This record gives sequence, structure tokens and C-alpha cells, in this order.
Amino acid sequence: MVAAIRVDGGDRKNSGIYNLGSGQARTFLDLTRAVFHALDKKEQIEFIDTPIDIRDKYQYFTEAKMEKLQGIGYTKPFISLENGTSDYVGNYLGQGMKPY
Repeated sequence: MVAAIRVDGGDRKNSGIYNLGSGQARTFLDLTRAVFHALDKKEQIEFIDTPIDIRDKYQYFTEAKMEKLQGIGYTKPFISLENGTSDYVGNYLGQGMKPY
């Protein structure tokens, strides 16, 4: 996902690529549950093993390191996984709109 963040000040010295996220690792199970909730559907989740051919390449853990963004003075909170999922499902997917 690509997002635009504007840091007030108009100073180009802080332009660059920044890692964005909540700074807290979340699971695919959290995301799946948020989707079911946004759709107002009962959870129906089945687990399968990660395919053997990608097990050693799969990224099992991600967590945005927010220090660089915070270091230039960005202090606004990010939307939660649950609220972001609900917004995306309700305002884009739920309306038959293309998200991009």
C-alpha cells in the first residue's frame, strides 16, 4: 500500500521514503477477522500450511519501524487495522468501486 503523508513545514530536507504503519505487528488472522466484521458476517476461517516452496522465503513477521517518520516530527496517529478495514470494505469494495 502506498500512502501520502505531509509533514508541515514545507521543508524539503525531510523529503524521502518513510515506513508507514501503526508500529505494532498484527496477524493475518487479525486482518481476516476485521474483514468478516466489516462484512457483518460470521467468521468462517480455515487454516492451511504454508506451501513448502515458499516457506523459506515467506515473511512471517512485519512491523513498521516508525522512528524515521517520528524523528522529523510526525505525531499524528494512524488509523487502526479494524477501522481501516471497515472503511475500505464499506466505502470501496462494498460499493463495487475499484480501489485504485
